[in-house]
Amino acid sequence: MTEVEKGPRGLRRGRGARERIVSASQQLFRDQGINSTGMDQLCAVAEVSKRTLYQHFAGKDELIAEGLRRFDPDVLPEVFDRTDLTPRERLLAVFDVHSPLCPFIAAAVEIPDPDHPARVYARDYKKAFAARLTAAAREAGATDPEQLGEQLALLLDGASARSRVLNTDAFTSAAAVATVLVDNALPTAATPAAEPAGASAV
Repeated sequence: MTEVEKGPRGLRRGRGARERIVSASQQLFRDQGINSTGMDQLCAVAEVSKRTLYQHFAGKDELIAEGLRRFDPDVLPEVFDRTDLTPRERLLAVFDVHSPLCPFIAAAVEIPDPDHPARVYARDYKKAFAARLTAAAREAGATDPEQLGEQLALLLDGASARSRVLNTDAFTSAAAVATVLVDNALPTAATPAAEPAGASAV
């Protein structure tokens, strides 16, 4: 790879073509879907030639998988790795951090082949996410952390899909359901005490 390259209109550009390609693919796949995005459009948005694109990626399949791999490689560290939150608070905080439609769900819906690299990444990510929920549930003292982790993962995925179908925010309702699930799964001593009726804030 040389220091500069030619774009689709013969314009010479500096390095960074790979990042532009990945960024453009993530935007287009999110906004209009994987199957509706063509390579010509991708090259135009990324401002690279087809030759340059294929120097970085063997094809569209590899590009889809790379976009998913980069989306959240450490599985929501901005929630699960926070030390200022209790384990219970971390379990509920995941409902405050979400995208309009989970890209892993979107990829799985559009790609029928279960052995496609993107489907493999999606499957691995969903398992890793449930595992992090389970670990937080175990730390919170849940009586059945595996069950709670799976319930919350299912609730999150359902909220993501419902938000897209109805074009509305389903995460507020999902968070309320999650609070009930979490508090029912934790020993009474681990859940916040209810304020007595008529008590006033200090």
